[in-house]
Amino acid sequence: MKNRESGSVSAAAAINPVEVHNDRLSLLFAEHYRRVLMSAYRIAGNMADAEDVAQGVFLRLGSGEAAAMANAGSYLYRAAINGALDLLRRRKAAATEPLECAAAMASTEPGTSPETMISSRELGRHLRQAIGELAPRAAEMFALRYLEEFENREIAKLMGTSSAVVAVTLHQTRSKLKKRLTELQRGKR
Repeated sequence: MKNRESGSVSAAAAINPVEVHNDRLSLLFAEHYRRVLMSAYRIAGNMADAEDVAQGVFLRLGSGEAAAMANAGSYLYRAAINGALDLLRRRKAAATEPLECAAAMASTEPGTSPETMISSRELGRHLRQAIGELAPRAAEMFALRYLEEFENREIAKLMGTSSAVVAVTLHQTRSKLKKRLTELQRGKR
């Protein structure tokens, strides 16, 4: 009976492969959209941009890219991060602030000065700009580690490298970001 059931799926795919592909795409969308969206949001810093990135990721799948991929979740997650990083690079500087900064400012002590709140927003904007200037692989590792809170070994597995390479890359990336943030902070004065 098992052969008969798999035979009917194959027959359905042979009769209407587009319908089977659309069903697979619908399942992937239902299962992974929120994670893809939130991954893009944490990097882009604004929901409208994150929605654009997430839609782009799924549109590429809809056009036939990676229709029968082995690990769809990892592919979609990385595609969202890379899409958001590409967006940052194209814009060079995002004018929006992440939700975390807005929430932090809303919950600050009553005596917090406007200068301190503005400084936090500027730091977030400068950080996004600096991440957008990194090499793609380093930016992706940084985002996975510090924005998505993956462990080094998880990043290594996801990116097909060793934990040592991840650790060295992250160390170098932090140094570059620290230097670039200092330059950006000095440049504003």
